[in-house]
Amino acid sequence: MVALKAGEVDRFIAEPPAGVALVLVFGPDTGLVSERARTLVDKASGGVDDPFSLVRLDAADVVSDPARLIDEASTVPLFGGRRVVWLRDGAGKNLAPAVDPLFGEVRAENALVVIEAGDLKKGVGLRKKFENDRSAVAIACYADEARDLERIIDGELREAGLAITREARQLLMGLLGADRLASRGEVRKLCLYALGRERIEVADVEAVIGDASAFAVDELIDAAALGDLATLDHGLERLEAGGQRADMIASAALRHFQFLARARAEADRGLSAARVIEQARPPVFYKRRDAVIRQVSLWSGEDLARAGERLGGAVASARKAPVLATALVGDVLLTLGRVARARQQRR
Repeated sequence: MVALKAGEVDRFIAEPPAGVALVLVFGPDTGLVSERARTLVDKASGGVDDPFSLVRLDAADVVSDPARLIDEASTVPLFGGRRVVWLRDGAGKNLAPAVDPLFGEVRAENALVVIEAGDLKKGVGLRKKFENDRSAVAIACYADEARDLERIIDGELREAGLAITREARQLLMGLLGADRLASRGEVRKLCLYALGRERIEVADVEAVIGDASAFAVDELIDAAALGDLATLDHGLERLEAGGQRADMIASAALRHFQFLARARAEADRGLSAARVIEQARPPVFYKRRDAVIRQVSLWSGEDLARAGERLGGAVASARKAPVLATALVGDVLLTLGRVARARQQRR
């Protein structure tokens, strides 16, 4: 079976087809991987935590004992029914020796095996096997886009009986997205903070989400795009010390520079940079608008294209070599900052 498309994932998880025996949930967003796997297991098991029909395995256990997984998947539940096996925390581990024996052996009517994995390349390894097997499904989990974050925020606010101002929503959106579980946890923390009131304000978001004094990803990206080398210096290390991953920071920078490229193209057709940013959707957070307008005016379309290529390479390299991620991403951001500084001096 081919990998599910983004629009098909929620429907699949809500009603897992009976003809599927193996599900691989993978991707760089480990929080989303965990959340989707948990939801799928809950649906398949009917929410019943029965150790005879629902088995939780840690990836470290099956790496040391590969036969454990096929043994558990082949065991008939004591009281009949379908056995659900959940292999957790598989990111960064070699699961192939344990998973390979499942193909062709596990029948969908007898068992469902849900496997969590990390970021897997298309067309190779486990991902290829799952996508090519008729009884298997591969579900990719990437960092949330704007509409995904909107759904998370709206769902948590609805459950808490709260509203949120437009400015507070924009600020909150800019602080979420790298990890689904972390994003949901931050929104729940914000709702708890605002409990007893009708509306969440900007001050609430600044007080709760990451602390208003903390160094934000947007601040680092703006420093690179404006040539603010003093702010850029050591900024990446500060973010990592606060729990941010370098590859996710590079991804956020790539999305921003792609946005700048689209805005620059609009400006080249005759619109003012200010007008382009005013019309941007999703809207640019009001506290960043002046900085982003200056960025659109500062960077040419050609420079932005090169910046996008460098950042795309940094994202890929950081994921391949996590130990070197900070150095790789930091070098690219510093290069972009120097380019921006040179363009400012030229002007």
